[in-house]
Amino acid sequence: MSGFKKFLFRGNLIDLAVAFVVGAAFAGLVKDFANSFITPLIALLGGKPDYTRLAVTIDGTRFPYGIFVTSAIAFVITAAIVYFLVVLPTAKLIERMDRGKEATERECPQCLSDIPVKAVRCRYCTSEIAPAAEVPA
Repeated sequence: MSGFKKFLFRGNLIDLAVAFVVGAAFAGLVKDFANSFITPLIALLGGKPDYTRLAVTIDGTRFPYGIFVTSAIAFVITAAIVYFLVVLPTAKLIERMDRGKEATERECPQCLSDIPVKAVRCRYCTSEIAPAAEVPA
C-alpha cells in the first residue's frame, strides 16, 4: 500500500492530473468561443456548417459520413482558434522575453550538436573546438 501511496503523490502524476483538468476546462472554453463567435461568423458568410444529414447507403447499410465532415470542420476551426489566439501570441511573448538572455549553448561545427558556449571540445564527437568569440556587451 505504501508503494501505491508513493505513486499517487509523486510530482509527475499530480502535474499530469492538473494539466488534464486545465486542458479539459480550456477545451470547453475554446468550444464555447467557437460556438459563440466563430460559427456565427461562418454562418453569416456561407451558411451554417452542419453536414450531419449527409449519408450514403450501400446494400441497405447507412454510412453517415456527414457527421465526420462536421466534426472535421469543427476540428479545423478549433485548431485555428488555438493556434492564432494561444500558440502564436505565446510564442511571440516567449521570443520577446528571451531576446535579452545570453546564449548558453552553441553548435559544434563538426557534428552540429549543441555544446556549452565555453566548451573547447565537443562532448559528442570529441573534436577540438575554437573558443567562442566574445560578444561585446
